[in-house]
Amino acid sequence: MNDRVRIDVADGVADVRMVRADKLNALDDPMFDALVEAGRAVAANPEVRCVVLSGEGRAFCAGIDLERLANRAAGKPADPPLERLAERTHGVANKPQYAAWVWHEMPVPVIAAVHGVAFGGGFQIMLGADMRYIHPETKLSIMEIRWGLVPDMAGTVLMRRLARDDVLRELTYTGRVFSGEEALAYGFATRVCPDPYEAAHATAREIAGKSPHAIEAAKRIWNAECANAREALVLESVEQMKLLGSPNQRETVAAHREKRAPVFQPAR
Repeated sequence: MNDRVRIDVADGVADVRMVRADKLNALDDPMFDALVEAGRAVAANPEVRCVVLSGEGRAFCAGIDLERLANRAAGKPADPPLERLAERTHGVANKPQYAAWVWHEMPVPVIAAVHGVAFGGGFQIMLGADMRYIHPETKLSIMEIRWGLVPDMAGTVLMRRLARDDVLRELTYTGRVFSGEEALAYGFATRVCPDPYEAAHATAREIAGKSPHAIEAAKRIWNAECANAREALVLESVEQMKLLGSPNQRETVAAHREKRAPVFQPAR
């Protein structure tokens, strides 16, 4: 994992950074493995209350490594094998899909700090985050059509929550490159920032200072795929019942009244 993804944890915030800077953090098999391993490691760490996901060097992630793509086009062995892409090897996903989905599935909030480029698979990894802070001059693209392919790293599920159907179709059919400012207008960006990394960490520190049980309950609510309003309202009530009167909820109120920083118990 260390030659593809680095993790540093401080004050409840996990700084997860793709570190294949010489290749613009392009996605090869070791990068897929490293992202999956990093996501699982962070999810299992009870000290982590928020995650910042970013890329080292000049880009967030340039998408699929073109050498990997060329090897597949030439019929060389692929990982995972093409015939296994439909198999669910990682919960609801295959391995490349899980490199993006693991951040959506993460029990704590994830903020993607995006700069340079986020193309194809890199764009889809960004979508797995709860929030996306993007530099205005970032270049983004649903680029798979350029290679005669479709988005296949969970992006078709994740982006439906963010942008209009016709916008998704236009960007998918054309592979057009668009800016961070356009990403904000489309719904892909949460904020456009001159320094996405620092802005993401500022928000992450703020989240890490809130009750971890309440934050994780809120993420479960937003991630839930409820079939109707009744299911959604029941889920809301169930999560609230768990929180009311719980140690961290009482500590939140006490700290507010006493004008001090709260001291929370871990959520996991």
